[in-house]
Amino acid sequence: MAAGSSAAAVWAAHHATASWPPRRRGSAIPTSSSRNNLHARPRGGILPLPVPATRRQRGGGAAPATSLATAVPVRTASEEAVYEVVLRQAALVEEAGAAVARRRTARKRAAPPRRQRWAEEKEEDAAAGDGGGLVGWGLLDDAYDRCGEVCAEYAKTFYLGTQLMTPERRKAVWAIYVWCRRTDELVDGPNASYITPTALDRWEKRLEDLFEGRPYDMYDAALSDTVLKFPVDIQPFKDMIEGMRLDLWKSRYRTFDELYLYCYYVAGTVGLMTVPVMGISPDSKASTESVYNAALALGIANQLTNILRDVGEDARRGRIYLPMDELAQAGLTEDDIFRGKVTDKWRRFMKGQIQRARLFFDEAEKGVAHLDSASRWPVLASLFLYRQILDAIEANDYNNFTKRAYVGKAKKLLSLPMAYARAAVAS
Repeated sequence: MAAGSSAAAVWAAHHATASWPPRRRGSAIPTSSSRNNLHARPRGGILPLPVPATRRQRGGGAAPATSLATAVPVRTASEEAVYEVVLRQAALVEEAGAAVARRRTARKRAAPPRRQRWAEEKEEDAAAGDGGGLVGWGLLDDAYDRCGEVCAEYAKTFYLGTQLMTPERRKAVWAIYVWCRRTDELVDGPNASYITPTALDRWEKRLEDLFEGRPYDMYDAALSDTVLKFPVDIQPFKDMIEGMRLDLWKSRYRTFDELYLYCYYVAGTVGLMTVPVMGISPDSKASTESVYNAALALGIANQLTNILRDVGEDARRGRIYLPMDELAQAGLTEDDIFRGKVTDKWRRFMKGQIQRARLFFDEAEKGVAHLDSASRWPVLASLFLYRQILDAIEANDYNNFTKRAYVGKAKKLLSLPMAYARAAVAS
């Protein structure tokens, strides 16, 4: 699979089958030198309208399905920005892999392995008699165990799947999960009403410190150790914080391109954080970029599913996480969302939104086979369970205003052996 083609293929499939009119042309797509402009835009600014993801036939008709294999996707502004983060992380992983190969080749001449910075600081604190720092909380293993307890409480199915991983990878995934949960709770937790942009700036500075080996608490210490052991890039973590910033001021999304970037910030980033830990199968023939694009697709799919499940809940908070232009095309308005009445127009609209989410899930599933064999089960289990939420929305006759779509315990339990069997077949 060509680099960058996974996410673009989903867009190509959607744009080739959707009935949208062509979008307004003329918006600029940032190059690698201008990527940071998306982050530097004013807090109240709006992204430019995207160019179409594929060339459309004259007259606005959809391109035939057979043309998808030969279509040359054009990335939108949001996709271009996200793709550069994918390339950066992929390059970091490839560099780490090359370094491992060099160390193996020169093992006899190699110097003793570099000691972990956190362990060195711990010994320095102990020698100085400092009981008030991280040493006061015990060993690093205790920090990882605490992360595991949080994961077991709030992500039971995923936690069960991590038991198949090597101890080092398992603990690292727990550390990343806890950081993501803590970040999300800044804007969705019990103290969310007190969170300000300044507080998020402080949280980002704290992130930079732990990446430099200066953790603030036990959970930070676990992540600081993880990023020292694995080729994890800081940018996806910073981008997740950017998603939290969006939630402080933005409650509408004009186009899917705007919503895509938001989904990347708050969920697609998780895939880019965790793939370096989960590992890519040594037998995989896929490019590193394509594996990361599949991980990105899973995050996008999960967040789109969250959005579709929580339409009513979000509306009661004055938020609409749906493309406003697509609502208008379907003959729907904001008032229709706030009234929460299921109509034929709403059903048709939801069918299209669910179809798009499923396309992202399908693209994500293709990449699971390229992960390390011990990491496939938890990812597939998560994918299967989340995809079933879309089925539950359909079973509720698309009433996501007053009914919450969920997967029952029986279906969850059935999904685990199915995911395990699929992971084994992919080995």
